[in-house]
Amino acid sequence: MAHYRPTKNTQGAWNENEQHMAPATGAICVELEKFQPRDDMRIGRISLDILGMIHLDDFQITTRCIRPGRTIELLESIFEAKGRICIIARTWRMIIEDTSEVAGLEDNSMPSYKTLPNWEGMSVWSGGYIQSVSKNVKAVDRRPGKGKVWITNKLEMVKGETTSPFVKLMGMVDTMNGVAVRQENPFTHMFPNVDLQIHLYRLPLGPWLGLEVDQQYGQDGIGLTTAVLHDEKGPFGHAEQILTVRKVS
Repeated sequence: MAHYRPTKNTQGAWNENEQHMAPATGAICVELEKFQPRDDMRIGRISLDILGMIHLDDFQITTRCIRPGRTIELLESIFEAKGRICIIARTWRMIIEDTSEVAGLEDNSMPSYKTLPNWEGMSVWSGGYIQSVSKNVKAVDRRPGKGKVWITNKLEMVKGETTSPFVKLMGMVDTMNGVAVRQENPFTHMFPNVDLQIHLYRLPLGPWLGLEVDQQYGQDGIGLTTAVLHDEKGPFGHAEQILTVRKVS
C-alpha cells in the first residue's frame, strides 16, 4: 500500500475539490511499474473504472496480482481517498517476444509537435491539472468533435522520483476528453467519463503525448471519446472513455 498527498497540479476541471483522472492514472501507473516487475512481461492494457468523486485529499493505492501466470497476469489497483474507493484499475501484463517478422500497423503517424504553434484552447478549462499542461499544447488541427494535439508538462509525477515515459504519458491520456469537445460552448452540457480504457501495442517513449481524438454523443445521454495515442516515434496504442452527457441547469 502506497500513500500520497496530491498537489494543486492534480486538481480537476469539473470540481475544484476533486482530482483530475489524468494524474490519478499516472499515480496508479507509478505503482504498477513498482509492483513485482518482470523483465519478460510488459503492460498491454489498463482498464480503469471511476466509482465516484476522486477527492482532492490524501489517498492510497493498493496493488495485488489477482491472476498470476507464466505468460499473462492480471493486476488490480485500488485507489482510495477519504475512506472510499474512487478508482478500480485492472491491468494485464503479457509475455513479450520478438514478433518483428509479422509486425504492422494501420494507425498513421501525426505531424511532429516541433513545427507546430502553441494552442490556447485548453485555457477555457479551470483546475490545477489543466493549468499544468495548458501552456504546452500544440494543435495539428481541430474542430468540434475531432482533433489532433500534442501535450506535455515539466512536472514529476511523484516528488523526488524520476518519471518514466510510460508514467508521464499515461498520466496525460485522460486529457483527451477536453481537447476535441463536440459542443461549441463546452459548458452547456457536462460530459465526464466514468472509465478510461488504454490498450498499448508498444510502450511509449519521450515526454510528448499525441492525441488523435474523436468525441461522439448519442441521443440518450451517453457519449464516447476515442483516441489514437502517439509519441515521437509514432502511434503506440488506443484509449476510450464512455461519457455521461448531462445538460447543465
